[in-house]
Amino acid sequence: MATAPVTNQEIANHPFLQKMYADNKFPKHLVDKGKAILLDLCYKIETRVPKTLPDFYDLTHRATDSFNDLQDEFKAKRSKYDQVASDSIGGDFTFIMQTYGFIEADAEELTAPKEW
Repeated sequence: MATAPVTNQEIANHPFLQKMYADNKFPKHLVDKGKAILLDLCYKIETRVPKTLPDFYDLTHRATDSFNDLQDEFKAKRSKYDQVASDSIGGDFTFIMQTYGFIEADAEELTAPKEW
């Protein structure tokens, strides 16, 4: 899954899903797909520039749906999202929220459609 480049250097330099990469129970090629989901979200934020909080949530919910879909691939490899994954993914959504200036957003609402 190729990702479009982001222009925000703080985002570009951020070690996304670091806790998942550090834990051997998560297949690295699938963690890479998760990282691509987050970078794609950032690219969409930069190119579509959500004007309202509901517009921002629409983008984060779509990315969350992609993580929901990816969960099946983890299960197929005898892995699954657990507290480490949930904390890692959720923490990166919060980092994205703060970095792009959506500080009034509710961190729980960012991933409201999550199934993990």
